Amino acid sequence: MEQAINTMGQTFEELLAGSVAAHGHLCPGQIVGVRMAMLGLRLLDFETPPTYPQLKQLIVFVEMDRCTGDAVAFVTNAKLGRRSLKFVDYGIMAATFINLKTDAAFRVISTEESRELAALYAPGEPDRRQQQSMAYKVMPDSVMFRVQEVKVDLTPFDLPGPTRHKATCVKCGQVVRDGREVIWEGQPYCRPCAQGGYFRRAIEVSWDNMNWSPQPQVQEMEPRTRAKDLRELSIRLS
Repeated sequence: MEQAINTMGQTFEELLAGSVAAHGHLCPGQIVGVRMAMLGLRLLDFETPPTYPQLKQLIVFVEMDRCTGDAVAFVTNAKLGRRSLKFVDYGIMAATFINLKTDAAFRVISTEESRELAALYAPGEPDRRQQQSMAYKVMPDSVMFRVQEVKVDLTPFDLPGPTRHKATCVKCGQVVRDGREVIWEGQPYCRPCAQGGYFRRAIEVSWDNMNWSPQPQVQEMEPRTRAKDLRELSIRLS
C-alpha cells in the first residue's frame, strides 16, 4: 500500500516508530504529522527522510505547537537551530514544505473531514482516539489532507547560515539578530521593547551557585559576575 510504504526511504511504520520514540507517546496527531511530512516531501520529490543535499535545500513551516509539529520535524529532520524549521502560531494543523533550489512550495492541511470519517476506516472501534489512530494509518491522502501550491517570500535573514545582521536595542541594549529589530524614529529596538513581549515585569536576578560551570576547574577560579567581566573588557578595550 502506498500509505504504508515509502519506496524512496524509510517505511511509514519505521518513521512513525521513530517519531513516537522522540515525542514520547503515540497519538493521532503523531500519525497525522508523519503522513503530512511524507506527503510534503513527496510533493517536492525529496526522499523520506531527506538526503543531506536535499536537507540543505529544505525549509518547513509548521503552524501548530502540538504533536503533529513534532512528527513533521522528526520526519523532515528540519530543526530550529539549523533555521530549516519555522514556527508560525496559527493554531492550524498545517505545514508548508519549501525547496529552496526550485522555489517550489506546498502547504499541506489536515482536514476536519478526516476526523468525521474515521469511523468508516476503523469500523467497530468504540474508543474515538483509537479509532482515529487506526483510521489515519489507512486513510488515503486525498481524504486526510488538502494541498495548496503556495509562494513563500523568504529574505536572506530567513535562510540557514551565519548571522547576517546584528542590531542593538537602544532601550535595553539587547543584541537582535537577523533583521528582527524594529526601527522607530531611525533607531533600532528589540520587539519586546517596541511592541511588548510575551513576558512582563522583567527584573534582573541572581541565583544560587551562579558561578557554576560545566568545567570544575573554572568553578575553582575567583567567582565571576557579568558586571565584573564587562568592566574588565571595557578596561582592555580602552
